[in-house]
Amino acid sequence: MSINEYSMATLDGFVGRELGVSDWVVVDQARIDAFADCTGDKQWIHVDVERASRESPYGGTIAHGYLTLSLLAALGIEIGMIPADAAAGLNYGLDKVRFVAPVKAGSRVRGRMVLLEIERKSGGRVILKVANELQIEGEDKPALIAETLVMVIAREVGTVEKTEAAA
Repeated sequence: MSINEYSMATLDGFVGRELGVSDWVVVDQARIDAFADCTGDKQWIHVDVERASRESPYGGTIAHGYLTLSLLAALGIEIGMIPADAAAGLNYGLDKVRFVAPVKAGSRVRGRMVLLEIERKSGGRVILKVANELQIEGEDKPALIAETLVMVIAREVGTVEKTEAAA
């Protein structure tokens, strides 16, 4: 998806605005198990369905916090957080992350993103600070809130510098 009139040159005009809300994504047991296999985090509350249904305070397995955090990148791409005229968008860091509520296996989540700040750098690079909320369908509390930093790189370096000079 692309955001109307959102580009490397117009980023300043989007500061403080919602970039969008993604479609719902299912966080099913297969996804949780695959994440556990990739990371080696096979804690029972994530992967042992029988034990979690007996012993977990959530009535079953839950997603890893870092699994839910990792979904933000793909949801941001879906929303169009990376301007279409950027050559690349890279994870740059996190300023704040709070895991607010567990994501039970089988739940659907979606991302809501607001552009908080931009910081123009040399070489056609811009750091985006984005407020993220990963919402859980049917729940009052989000799964997480996070401020992510994304470096976007212009296809043509002169485009971003020319915009800076004009400002």
